[in-house]
Amino acid sequence: MKYLENIREITALRPDYLGFIFYEQSPRFVGEDFEILALEDSQNPIEKTAVFVNQSNEVMVAKLMQYGIKTVQLHGGESTQQCRTLKQKGYTVIKAFSIGAYFDFSTLKDYEKVVDYFLFDTQSIGYGGSGISFNWDLLQQYQLSTAFFLSGGLGLHNVQQLLAVKHPMLYGYDFNSSLESEPGLKDRELVQSIIKIIKKNERI
Repeated sequence: MKYLENIREITALRPDYLGFIFYEQSPRFVGEDFEILALEDSQNPIEKTAVFVNQSNEVMVAKLMQYGIKTVQLHGGESTQQCRTLKQKGYTVIKAFSIGAYFDFSTLKDYEKVVDYFLFDTQSIGYGGSGISFNWDLLQQYQLSTAFFLSGGLGLHNVQQLLAVKHPMLYGYDFNSSLESEPGLKDRELVQSIIKIIKKNERI
C-alpha cells in the first residue's frame, strides 16, 4: 500500500495486515512524503507492517517509530542478530525466504528463536513481487516450530488451490501484485473477493 485514498478503501475491508514497502528500489516504495492512516480499532485491529530489504536496524527503527508500526517484514539477507535485536525491542519480526525448485528448510533453524514468523516467497531475480508461485508441495518438508505466511503469486486465479494447502504451521497468506491495477494500487473489488472467499473457508 502507498496511496492514502487506496489505503482508506482497503482498510474498510478489514484485512488482518497491511504492508508498506520502505525499499527504495521497489515500484511500491511508499516514498519520502508518505502519510499513513490511523488504523487502530480495538474490535478488529489491522496490523501495519513495514517491509525492508537489507536496511540497518537504526534506519528501520526510526521508520517504525515515525509511523507507529509494530511489525516488520525483512526481505533481504538480514542476520539472526538483526532479527534478535528488533524482537528484543518489542517488534513482531517476519523473516522472508525465497523458495526455488528445492529448499533446505533446516537452514532456517538458527532463526527460529529470533523471529515470530517466516514468510515463504518465490525465488526471483529481485526481492518479491514476481507474481509467480513456487511448488507448494515443498512445504510438506517444513518441520520447524515457527508459523509461516505463504506468498508468491497468490490471487483469485489460484485461491482454491491455495486453500487446499494444509500445514499445521501455515499462519496466513500474503497477497500483492495479483490484486493490483498498478504497483502499489490495490483493486478494491479483487481484495474484497479474496477476503470473502478466505473468510468463508475459515467458517467451514
